[in-house]
Amino acid sequence: MNQLHQNEDPPITVVVSRKVKPGCEQAFEEVISGITAAAMTYEGHLGSNIFRPSDRQDREYKIIFKFDRQSNLRRWEESECRRQWLARAESLTVGKPVIQVLTGLETWFTLPAKKPMMPPPRYKMAVLTFLGIFPVINIVNQLLTPILVGLPPLIRTFIICLILVSLMTYVVMPRLTRLFSWWLYPQKRPRSN
Repeated sequence: MNQLHQNEDPPITVVVSRKVKPGCEQAFEEVISGITAAAMTYEGHLGSNIFRPSDRQDREYKIIFKFDRQSNLRRWEESECRRQWLARAESLTVGKPVIQVLTGLETWFTLPAKKPMMPPPRYKMAVLTFLGIFPVINIVNQLLTPILVGLPPLIRTFIICLILVSLMTYVVMPRLTRLFSWWLYPQKRPRSN
């Protein structure tokens, strides 16, 4: 796939938040199991994650669907199969679903929040990613190169990339996003005359 086409049809992540009616948790669990299993059968589906409520007062579930291309997600969203599962979920939930769509690096730049947020501008994501990757790749290289020196270059690169991506996704970027949230997500202040 050429770069231009890839930009027009990027990988995509959709986060759906639903509040479940009291006493409907078991039935909703069956629905989300069914809908995630059904999504797996569609072309381009990369996986689903379910984040369940942390306590009895919090009734919100977050379901994440990942697809390799926006066009494949669209096929899933327009399918009769999905419509049937959503119809079953409707009677078990309160209010309308909150849907957040993320493409590319935006998934690294999400703050824990109940309300969906617009991702920051791409230049800010690029700057913060550089600030995270530069020190981490240097530290990982310094620590691991002597240990991995006997391995073939492809395997060394694979191991270093695996560690780098894991550190960036689970350790570095969540902390940098919180630390620089004032810059990534500036509050709009009312103008004073």
